[in-house]
Amino acid sequence: MNIQGLRFVITGSANGIGAETARVAAAAGARVMLSDVDHDAGEATAAEIRDTGGDAHYTPCDVSDETQIEQLMAATADAFGGIDVLHNNAGTHESMIGNEVTLDTMSRRTFERILQINLVGPFLCAKHAVPHLRESEQASIINAGSTASFLGFPQNLAYGASKGGVATLTKNLAVELAPDGIRVNAYCPAGVETEMVTRFVDASPNPEILRKAVVNTHLVPRIGAPRDVANLVCFLASPEASFINGVTWLIDGGSLCWRSTVDVLGMDQ
Repeated sequence: MNIQGLRFVITGSANGIGAETARVAAAAGARVMLSDVDHDAGEATAAEIRDTGGDAHYTPCDVSDETQIEQLMAATADAFGGIDVLHNNAGTHESMIGNEVTLDTMSRRTFERILQINLVGPFLCAKHAVPHLRESEQASIINAGSTASFLGFPQNLAYGASKGGVATLTKNLAVELAPDGIRVNAYCPAGVETEMVTRFVDASPNPEILRKAVVNTHLVPRIGAPRDVANLVCFLASPEASFINGVTWLIDGGSLCWRSTVDVLGMDQ
């Protein structure tokens, strides 16, 4: 992955996949702007990257606030002289903000809040990053999809709707921005070891059973790691991926290539 010198802005990068993408990109010579609503963790992650020789900055940003998004893109362009890569990583699940995880219990406010962060946020980030991306010779937008972009899951109404929207948003942005030389792709993970997945599992009636079931759908018999996804993001941003555009790229351990669990293959973990 030849991403040296590329200028990344990564939303939701205080922890998890976003933070790991910042680490991987910076270690490969990219310049990274982290952003999040968890300011202490965001500052700490940026400082950690700088301590290891990377070029990292932090700007607070709530992607449900358009003014903060505008400020983030301006701060990144000011710090680096432009933007090459927008990584729309920020996202949340209904289980992260309360117990409204079923149709009977979910309020309109919760449903709209998830869509505001997970779907409207990437749209607004793209809108305000594009003036800078148009000045780049290696411009790309990389969105956070999910296996929920393709399938339904229990207790996943708002999140699933938002991630289905991200998949279609990715394709439409790719079409619209192709004349500008801006590629747009999305990565779609299965279970990855993040706080959001932990909260989703813990919100279920039987967390241990659900966690085992998630792993047992993977043909690679483990939970995903943030670095698995970070490596894919950096590849999609690189010149080596220059012929990849408009793709919703599964990174799911093989879970969506079939409809069963690995115990039927004698691989039960």
